[in-house]
Amino acid sequence: MRRAVFAGSFDPVTTGHIDIVERAAAMFDELIVCIFHNIQKEGCFPLDDRVQFLKKAVAHVPNTRVDVFSGLLTDYMKQQNASVVVRGLRSVKDFEYEENHAAMVRHLMPESDTIFLLTRPDLTFVSSSGVRELIRFRAPVQGIVPPAVEQAILKLYDQKSLRG
Repeated sequence: MRRAVFAGSFDPVTTGHIDIVERAAAMFDELIVCIFHNIQKEGCFPLDDRVQFLKKAVAHVPNTRVDVFSGLLTDYMKQQNASVVVRGLRSVKDFEYEENHAAMVRHLMPESDTIFLLTRPDLTFVSSSGVRELIRFRAPVQGIVPPAVEQAILKLYDQKSLRG
């Protein structure tokens, strides 16, 4: 079975992430979308919410599952018997960062490989950090996040203070 891991913080998951999930899932028997939890960082959304957002957003892709892990990506890959990392690229700047990350993964796990999927041109501006900025300024997020995330953001807008 060819199993791949698409890892990230997904804080929050965006339409760009979902596009990568859909395209990568077509290449593998199973795609694990794994939220890597950094206990040192407080996210915009709690971990449990991010898990639920992702599960709803990828429910239409039958060979995906959502998981959470705290530790090294290569440790997780070995645990899951996965040999491929999937990464999305929006720009050359992303490539420079991701190239170094892929080299480190390969160093730690020589039998692994990383595939890069280019973001659709209409989604190159979409990023979780950009969405978080829109949340801080209560700007519209329609079309750049899945509906469940948009509803959660609208609830945040109704609250007196926003995390950021």
